Amino acid sequence: MEPNSVELVQNNLNVVWTLVAAILVFLMQAGFALVETGFTRAKNAANIMMKNLMDFAVGSLAFYVLGAALMFGASKAAGWLGWGGLGMPSLGAGEGVWDWTFLFFQTMFAATAATIVSGAVAERIEFKSYLIYSALVSAVVYPISGHWMWGSLAGETSQGWLEALGFHDFAGSTVVHSVGGWIALAGAMMLGPRIGKYRHDGKANPIPGHSLVLGTLGVLLLWIGWFGFNPGSYTAGIGSIGRVAMTTNLAACAGTIAALVTAWIIMKKPDLTMALNGSLAGLVAITAPCDQVTCNAAIVIGLVAGVLVVLSVFAMDRVHIDDPVGAVSVHCVNGVWGTLAVGLFAAPEALGYGNTMVGLFYGGGFKYLGVQALGAGATCVWAFGAGLAIFFALKKLGILRVSEKTELKGLDVTEHGQDAYASFQFFSNM
Repeated sequence: MEPNSVELVQNNLNVVWTLVAAILVFLMQAGFALVETGFTRAKNAANIMMKNLMDFAVGSLAFYVLGAALMFGASKAAGWLGWGGLGMPSLGAGEGVWDWTFLFFQTMFAATAATIVSGAVAERIEFKSYLIYSALVSAVVYPISGHWMWGSLAGETSQGWLEALGFHDFAGSTVVHSVGGWIALAGAMMLGPRIGKYRHDGKANPIPGHSLVLGTLGVLLLWIGWFGFNPGSYTAGIGSIGRVAMTTNLAACAGTIAALVTAWIIMKKPDLTMALNGSLAGLVAITAPCDQVTCNAAIVIGLVAGVLVVLSVFAMDRVHIDDPVGAVSVHCVNGVWGTLAVGLFAAPEALGYGNTMVGLFYGGGFKYLGVQALGAGATCVWAFGAGLAIFFALKKLGILRVSEKTELKGLDVTEHGQDAYASFQFFSNM
């Protein structure tokens, strides 16, 4: 083929692969919905499904109208803000097929950041408040910090201030997961625990989910979706996507095993929910460094993530922060860990072909660690602060949390006039 023909084929391959990867990321919405539904009570199942449906619908529109312009528009104020015009950022102003493909791919990431919070505020937030939150996060909160770290994906003129310092987050441990995790922490704190979660002596009462089958299926769907999340972030159909898929999978497996063993030691039983959260913790942690670490390092990153998620779940209960699905422990704690892991394990010269396990003295690991910590810290201040402001405002408006009567009865009937399992109950009573 002529050189221009080869280039055209490669460009088309890049478009097709990126669209397929975006669809895999969209599949994660189903995963999040099933995990949250399975880990919570049956009386709130329809409400949770509705939240996960609507945060995607509302968030996608909000990101298209305003968020993409803030995230990928030309940098202003020394890279602290982007602006590319309402309705469609400058990156998609033309008719190039790549611009639309890129925007579609990034919309899936914005929707993921928004839906992370749902699990932490489950079973007690008013539906209308959740819609308001979803719009604000997708339109403003996620795009502004996203610009700091990923703005240059739309071109050099859109480079954010953290990128300019050398910050690296390949697929979103901080950009997506920590942002969602910090806002989840703010939401759980402002809402307070569910009725009956903590006893007068301070100990936690277990409130088991109604379907570990749904929860397990949800985690497996998320695991599949992550193969679009991480390898897809190359936005190119090249050989490196296979290596990133491998580091992603190894970290997830290691996280699963580490969480299982840690929980088994502490709880004296091999707990399924902890193992499932270990899978997600490993996936979140490897998301930032997946392109910069060896397979051996990916296993170590996953092992640490699996331990961290279990310890964090117990720590949250100790300070009476009620997070029904462990969203903060999975996405916030391990989003930070994965971001720091870039500085600890990055081995650019090895890139998966050597046996380097720790990149501190190999490939300039220490030079990354400081800026990685800065990025994680700046994201904490921004996302957690914005989350507190949003939920505080909703609380002051009197629309943040449902009434005690509503919470006890369940949000399905009271908020939506529906019962997720009405048909099953009808047939079981015949």
